[in-house]
Amino acid sequence: MVTQPTPTPLLSIVVPVYGVEAYLRQCLDSIHADIPADEVAQVEVVAVDDASPDRCGDLLREYAAEHPGLRVLHLARNVGLGPARNAGLDVATGRYVWFVDSDDWLPAGTIPAVLDRLRVDRPDVMMVDHLRVHECGREEVDASSRLLRATPGVVRLADRPQLLRVQHTAWNKVVRREFMAELGLRFHPGWYEDIPFSHPLLVGAERISVLDRVCYLYRQGRQGAITSTRSGRHFDSFEQYDRLFAWLRHRHPDGRWHAELFDLMVNHFLVVVGNDDRLHPHLRRDFFRRVAAHYRRYLPSGGYPRPGGVSGLKHRLVGRDSYLAYAALRRAHRLAGRLRGGTGGDPATAGTGPAADGPARDRTLVNTHGNGSE
Repeated sequence: MVTQPTPTPLLSIVVPVYGVEAYLRQCLDSIHADIPADEVAQVEVVAVDDASPDRCGDLLREYAAEHPGLRVLHLARNVGLGPARNAGLDVATGRYVWFVDSDDWLPAGTIPAVLDRLRVDRPDVMMVDHLRVHECGREEVDASSRLLRATPGVVRLADRPQLLRVQHTAWNKVVRREFMAELGLRFHPGWYEDIPFSHPLLVGAERISVLDRVCYLYRQGRQGAITSTRSGRHFDSFEQYDRLFAWLRHRHPDGRWHAELFDLMVNHFLVVVGNDDRLHPHLRRDFFRRVAAHYRRYLPSGGYPRPGGVSGLKHRLVGRDSYLAYAALRRAHRLAGRLRGGTGGDPATAGTGPAADGPARDRTLVNTHGNGSE
């Protein structure tokens, strides 16, 4: 009897699961229903139950019984979003991996389009567009989506440096699995886990392609989002940027991409420090001091192209560690906004890049490790 080798799937979709009982079936249905009947062998789905405290584990068992193509890992203890993704990656067998969060979902026609483009372009990384979908059903184009437009064929980051400013999440990238291993990339514990993962993918890629169509629906406003959770865990972002710059220093000791990533880091920190929904007022000064310390630590020796306007002023105040001046400007801006009848949003978020609500995956459900699998 000759045993035929099992064909290697083209795509593995890894779905980490934690605390999303109300959304899990919608996510899985959107994936399962979108796989063409003649492409079933080309797509594997790996769901990772990160010791979810609700009925997610039972729902996954029930779903796997109905859909034998779903592979389910049940972790004995909660490890958080990053390590849960790693667990799924460790058992994935596809040539490409896509990390899909379990409270989001895919629009119809996505998987055939992804498979077709992977075959044509054979990229290291393929970037896809998304829509933000609010609980009321309102759909919103992400401010960074325009940077994906008119990307010709397969490129390198040097050809399209603006791709570095597209929202840097794991879920808007389909990645060649061996390429990830070549770069030595894994997800780390803690919040803002996408920071030391997403940027290196683009910096290290020889072949980047863009699928300029909405392939991902990104849920907004869910309870437990860290963009609306006041917590000291937002300080995790400093360690994540330490990891990013350590990787960059090892891979590019000549300083390549340092200035661009430094600018993005400062912009991101300004978003967090200026957001009342993320930092309690009594933490804001300490966070600002840490931002200033990272500014001094990672400031490129040759400087960097500091932005203009209000954003540039914020950069200067960070560089001087001038918290009192920052706080005064923040209050003045908010007062002016109220007098104009607007929201009085923080000037720290003005002009800080295309993903002004936080370029990393900043809305993960709080659990015992503070980040949670979605």
